[in-house]
Amino acid sequence: MSTSSDLRDTRLPLSHGAGLMPALGFGTLIPDAAVTLRATADALAAGFRHFDCAERYRNEREVGEALQAGIAGGIKREDIFVTTKLWNSNHRPDRVEAAFLASLERLRINYLDLYLIHTPFAFQPGDEHDPRDQNGNVLYDRGVTLLETWSAMESLVDNGKCRAIGLSDITLGALVPIYESARIKPAVVQVESHPHLPETELLEFCKEKGVVLLAFAPLGHGARPGPLEDPVIIKIAAQVGMTPAQVLLAWAVQRGTALLTTPKSAARAKENFNISSLPEDAFDEINRIETRQRLNQVVTTGVPGFIPRGESA
Repeated sequence: MSTSSDLRDTRLPLSHGAGLMPALGFGTLIPDAAVTLRATADALAAGFRHFDCAERYRNEREVGEALQAGIAGGIKREDIFVTTKLWNSNHRPDRVEAAFLASLERLRINYLDLYLIHTPFAFQPGDEHDPRDQNGNVLYDRGVTLLETWSAMESLVDNGKCRAIGLSDITLGALVPIYESARIKPAVVQVESHPHLPETELLEFCKEKGVVLLAFAPLGHGARPGPLEDPVIIKIAAQVGMTPAQVLLAWAVQRGTALLTTPKSAARAKENFNISSLPEDAFDEINRIETRQRLNQVVTTGVPGFIPRGESA
């Protein structure tokens, strides 16, 4: 890992893929198209070079537009790390490449740095993102295995337009058999993680196997009460002259993970990007927080908890 005391330049090597992932990532789960465009541009201006997208968010075009504007303004494409995700309704192997190419077209790029399986759950194949029966129950696809989907993902790497592949919203128990069977190992695993859900066992496995753990909701995704209101975080923030958000983000990078945050204003983007190392005693105190809460139950159903039903994003 390449790091510095201010953490902004931290890059994580992809042992099972090509390139370096900037530890500080901008997540694009933003329902409004205009806000997506503006916030992505603000994130670029603040210094973010890692952008996490998804077919399911339905705003890849707006992200792509903002990234292309940044490139036209002098930012090199090779300095931007772009991730997007295969949605649950495209798990059938014959649907994977088409979904991948459609995302590339919407993002207006000719290669992808990282492609993730959005969740380990296959939904009924088709264009409906949230297929349900008449009783409102999710229609799952029992005719495809996660390993079959993974094999199709490996073919994307073979074809040269995808530099690395990984999984999102997966438990350690579900990850291990994929890792052991994979021809191309997962480069990244994206899961919810913060001091109230440190995912220590999963992180230890990832470090042992050379997999990057990418933490989403590192600030608690607006949960109240949540990590931002934790008394330990508030106390440390006052002691070190940082905001609670900066403390949480610094902790995430210092423990060896990458992270995603979604600031929606220029000021918040600057705050979230300008982080520096915590003193060792403060870092250790955060590790001793005992509160445990999972904010997103997607790992049990494949239905993203942060995307309300009926939302276009």
